[in-house]
Amino acid sequence: MPDWTELVIAVPAARVEAAGEIAHMATPYGIYVEDYGDLEQGAREIAHIDLIDEELLAKDRSAGLVHVYLPPQDKPAEAVAYLTERYAAAGIAHTISTSPCRSEDWENNWKAYFHPLPVGERLLIQPVWEPEANPQGRAVLLLEPGLAFGSGSHATTRLCMEALERCIVPGCAILDIGCGSGILAVAALLLGADNALGVDIDPMAVQNARENAARNGFVEPRARFAQGDLTQSVAGRYHVIVSNIVADAILALAPCVRDFLEPGGVWVSSGIIDTRANEMLAALEAEGFAIEETREREGWVCITVR
Repeated sequence: MPDWTELVIAVPAARVEAAGEIAHMATPYGIYVEDYGDLEQGAREIAHIDLIDEELLAKDRSAGLVHVYLPPQDKPAEAVAYLTERYAAAGIAHTISTSPCRSEDWENNWKAYFHPLPVGERLLIQPVWEPEANPQGRAVLLLEPGLAFGSGSHATTRLCMEALERCIVPGCAILDIGCGSGILAVAALLLGADNALGVDIDPMAVQNARENAARNGFVEPRARFAQGDLTQSVAGRYHVIVSNIVADAILALAPCVRDFLEPGGVWVSSGIIDTRANEMLAALEAEGFAIEETREREGWVCITVR
């Protein structure tokens, strides 16, 4: 199998979140970020430990690394040129290095860190390769994310699932824009939605989402997935729309999302870095949406509007 390409983008630690948000735009296959700037504080607050491995303590605290993985059919030079232009426009000092990597080196290694995960009050994400956890009354969502975004471990995904708990009512119809692994569409069905449509520009994500829905007992017509953008692939109106993408994409959707909402319907959006929250709230209100709720976690914001 042809090699994938890994891009490693080094940026000042203070700009690593913004750099990661820009990198998300270059690939639909996900990124990961190395940031050791607040290692001690994070260890205490998140992992609840004080002893830290010496190798970690030796990491450069002044810089952050953003890792991007490109499939064989993509052109690394184009991605580098795009990222260089975007970082320059954002005033982010950076260096980008490229190297070949085998997809299995990164596709599967991360699974060692993904375990059964309770989310909100009613859901438990169960990786298909892990021993079954005791659901303790929660609905179990069987998941194999593959290459698609949406394992439930990212703050934006958890924020969206928790928001769905609060706004899904029995019998409602949901639209998931940028469905990735299908996790949010499947979660909505487990929470009582009557039917769900997921749409994504990436055909691999659509296939993965369809497989995850089937793992959980949902097939057409209750669970449908389509490749394309909103206007190409979607018809009808929905009681709930969810979009866990990036801020710029949400801004682009804002003028047309209302055409797909039932009267009184809600739109749940995340993938918004906290420094852009006020901009997003103003833009959504300018489009005539009423802000229902804003929640933040780990520097990411989820906004629910009606």
